[in-house]
Amino acid sequence: MVEKQIQIERAQNLWSNFARSEELIARASQITPAPQLGFERIGGLPDAKDEILTYACATTNPEVYSNWGTFPPSGLLLIGQPSSGKGLLAQALATQTETSFLRVDVPRLALDVVHSGGKVGELIQRWTQTLEEMPRLTVFFDELEFSQAHDLGGPRPDLPVGPIMDFLLELIDRTIACEGHLVVGSTGFPDTLRHAFARPGRLERIVEVTPSYPDDVIAALEIHAADAEARAGRPLFDQVDWKRVVGQAQDGSTGDWVRLLHGVLRHKARVEASGESAASITTADLDGEVGRFSQAQRRIRVSRGGNYV
Repeated sequence: MVEKQIQIERAQNLWSNFARSEELIARASQITPAPQLGFERIGGLPDAKDEILTYACATTNPEVYSNWGTFPPSGLLLIGQPSSGKGLLAQALATQTETSFLRVDVPRLALDVVHSGGKVGELIQRWTQTLEEMPRLTVFFDELEFSQAHDLGGPRPDLPVGPIMDFLLELIDRTIACEGHLVVGSTGFPDTLRHAFARPGRLERIVEVTPSYPDDVIAALEIHAADAEARAGRPLFDQVDWKRVVGQAQDGSTGDWVRLLHGVLRHKARVEASGESAASITTADLDGEVGRFSQAQRRIRVSRGGNYV
């Protein structure tokens, strides 16, 4: 336990020192030295979980690959719509393998690289040096299809794709080359993702993250509902028919459904704050929130010309 704590503190200190000297990385990355999110905290997605647990053997049981005459994949590429659980799965991988979790916000990093004038040679060298010194990490490159990311306002054909790609591929290759680290990338836009990311030797194992309706969404909602009751220290839900609620709309992501659940909880909190009596949450409460969500979705599609989710 003492050795583990030393490794956690070492990872945090090394990364903090690096981030302080590299503003681009500081703005676009976040390290969780000791992640605690287990696979059991993620609703559904059994096939994706199985793929990621197989990759975890590269750290937890590396000898099993040689026993079967093979070797671990160099990295994983998670594909699925935004808010489908890709980031949670990557973090659960870090928890499973007892590695620190480093998330890199690729769209933010790409934009900052452009604004910096593209002078990134020294950054790549320091990135490599830092990772070579770090205890084992799970490095998660979040949203590799940077030019399509919603965080950048949707499609960005104005970005200099070639130089950004050169930079990102070098960053990924250097990370994979650092022995002991697990490397995971993700995208919500696989149809337009450049194939160079998924070639052999990079993120060569493609894992589809697609929640099944309604079962996976219900599983996620039940987990979050139980978490809310644990935080509140009392029952909050009154025999909710989750299958009926989720069956009303299938165009939202799992993340949208979780936000919808918290919307109902926040409404109840406001009612209580006003001095009124707030009853337990029922199916009807959630039905009403689904209606508001669907109305908002229609307005966003009309005003923006695209699908919000």
